[in-house]
Amino acid sequence: MRKLIPILIIVLMVLYTSLFVVQQGERGLVLRFGKVLRDDANKPLVYEPGLHFKTPFFENVKKLDARIQTMDNQADRFVTKEKKDLIVDSYLKWRISDFSRYYLATGGGDISQAEVLLKRKFSDRLRSVIGVKDIKDIVTDSRGQLMSDVRDALNTGTSSGEVKVEDDTDISDVAARVDQEIKDSSSTAINPNSMAALGIEVIDVRIKQINLPVEVYDAIYQRMRAEREAVARRHRSQGMEAAEKLRATSDYEVTRTLAEAERQARMTRGEGDAEAAKLFAAAFSQDPDFYAFIRSLRAYENSFKDNKDIMILRPDSEFFRYMKSPKSR
Repeated sequence: MRKLIPILIIVLMVLYTSLFVVQQGERGLVLRFGKVLRDDANKPLVYEPGLHFKTPFFENVKKLDARIQTMDNQADRFVTKEKKDLIVDSYLKWRISDFSRYYLATGGGDISQAEVLLKRKFSDRLRSVIGVKDIKDIVTDSRGQLMSDVRDALNTGTSSGEVKVEDDTDISDVAARVDQEIKDSSSTAINPNSMAALGIEVIDVRIKQINLPVEVYDAIYQRMRAEREAVARRHRSQGMEAAEKLRATSDYEVTRTLAEAERQARMTRGEGDAEAAKLFAAAFSQDPDFYAFIRSLRAYENSFKDNKDIMILRPDSEFFRYMKSPKSR
C-alpha cells in the first residue's frame, strides 16, 4: 500500500498538470515550446470555456479575454475641413477576432501592446475622417456616419469617399511578422494595414465630447455676446417704436374723447340754457311785475351782503323802486 502512494501522487500530479479550465469570457491557446498548436488545416486550436486536456510539462495554456474591451482615448486636437480646430474626446470598443494572430501580434497577448497599436491607428483614422467634414456635420446627425467610417477604416484598412487612408508601417511590420510565423495562405486576403491583421475587431466608435480650443473660447464668447446685444438692441428699438405708436394712438383717443365729451356737454348745456330761458320767458309772460319784484329782491340780497358795502346811486334810480312807498311810486 505504501508503494502505491507515490504512484498515486505522480498520477494525480500528471492529471492535475494535464487538465485546465477556461472560464466564461475567456478563450484558451495551448502552446507547445512557445508555438500555438494548430490542427491539420493549420488553424489555431482555440479552446472554448470548459474543462480541457493538454500534454503535461510540454504544453502551456495562455488564456485570453474574449469579452468586449473599452479603450478611452485622451482628448486630442483635430482639424476640420474648414481648417477649424476641435478638441475631440472619444472611445472605442473592440474584441479579439483571431486569437492566434492577436497572441503573436501583441507579444503573448499583452493588452497594453494591443491598445498602443489600436490607439495609434484609431487616431490616424479619426483625423482623416474629421479632416474631410465641417463642424456642422460633426456635431449633427452626420456624426453617426463619421463613426461608421472610422470603424470600417479600422477593420478593413481601407475607406471610401474623400477619406484618405495612409499605411502604418508599424502595423504592417507586425502583420508581416505574424503572417511569417503563421504561414497561412488565407492570410493574403487580410489587409496588412487593418486591425484584422492583428486579430482585432473594432465593434463601435463613439465621440464623447467635442470642444473648441481654449484660445478661441473668448473670441467665440465675445462674438456671441455682440450678436445677442445686437438682437437685444433691435428688440428694444422695436419695442420703443411700438410703445410710441400705442402712446400716440392713446393720446389721440383721449383728445378725441375729451373733444367729443366737451361738444356733447356744450350742446347739452346750450339746450338746458335754452330750455331754462324758455321757461323763464313763459313764467315772465304770465306775471311780469311779480317776477320783476322777485329779481329785484335777489339783487338786493346779493348787493347788501356786507355792512361795509357802499352804493352811490341817484335818488330817482330804478334800482330802489321797490323800496319806495306805494304813494311815492
